[in-house]
Amino acid sequence: MNVPDTVLAQPLRFQRPVQPMARARDASAGDTSASDAPWAVAAVAELFALPFAELLHRAQTVHRQHFDPTEVELATLLSVKTGGCPEDCGYCPQSAHHPTGVAATKMMTPEAVREAVLGAKAAGATRFCMGAAWRAPKDRDIEAVAELVRVVKDEGLEACATLGMLEQRHAQALQQAGLDYYNHNLDTSPDFYGDVITTRDYQDRLDTLQHVRQVGVKVCSGGIVGMGESRLQRAGLIAQLANLQPHPESVPINDLVKVPGTPLANQPDLDPIEFVRTIAVARITMPTARVRLSAGRRQMSDETQALCFAAGANSIFYGDKLLVTGNPDVDADRELLTRLGMKAVGLQGHAV
Repeated sequence: MNVPDTVLAQPLRFQRPVQPMARARDASAGDTSASDAPWAVAAVAELFALPFAELLHRAQTVHRQHFDPTEVELATLLSVKTGGCPEDCGYCPQSAHHPTGVAATKMMTPEAVREAVLGAKAAGATRFCMGAAWRAPKDRDIEAVAELVRVVKDEGLEACATLGMLEQRHAQALQQAGLDYYNHNLDTSPDFYGDVITTRDYQDRLDTLQHVRQVGVKVCSGGIVGMGESRLQRAGLIAQLANLQPHPESVPINDLVKVPGTPLANQPDLDPIEFVRTIAVARITMPTARVRLSAGRRQMSDETQALCFAAGANSIFYGDKLLVTGNPDVDADRELLTRLGMKAVGLQGHAV
């Protein structure tokens, strides 16, 4: 296929944290406009440091310029191949390096996936995401996932996949099957990344995002907070995401789920207000993205989630499980959205 003109021809490269005085935007002066100017880490850190009410006001102002603040996208995530991953990500219970009790499974059949898709559709989800615990899929894996993508598209939902590192030819095959989004999180800032993962480097992640962009598949990329990183390192993550050209269409922000047996199981909880700040800064720096409340919602109060929506979150993973960790059930989500006067949005932007 022809590569869109908007796709960058050069490979992505991550930037090391910018020195405090070398910033391209002045966050303190309220520079939150959509712009081609890069976000320096120092400028993003200034947003994090704003008084809470001021930060939420700026985030809500940006949010209203691009979205209806009462609408939220519902997405469902299914693990189609669980466990046995050779990566050593310190947060992940599916890693073969960690004694978490998660057993490796074979790929789900198209019939089983179709049943899950129909259930998600009946519950109001408009995007169906499929995850497989691989370092990088093989040719035969791509063929199998392409069939699953066609199952999702046959039922009228958007299709998303997260399969690990992806070669461009594999991205092309998935695009031809109808894949709408590919998820590959940056996880954290470049200078903290090595404290969490050693089996894959940061550039590997950026290369995968580039391969996806080059074939016209939309990017879903975010990170995890609460892994022991500093606020400046959270700013570094947001700056990396915001400086992708273009920034991701979907940005999942995960609050660490501490699974026994993983190296990060005993991390202290992140202050919920700091999590809300992260959502607000993501909204300001990536104005047109769907900012998604992802893993960790089960441990959040309704009040924290409400603040996240006020800060610009407008997408949630919907259903009782995220890959192998728990998630609020559908009835609880519906009840919360009703209390907040919010509504789910269908594929064409109509409330459902």
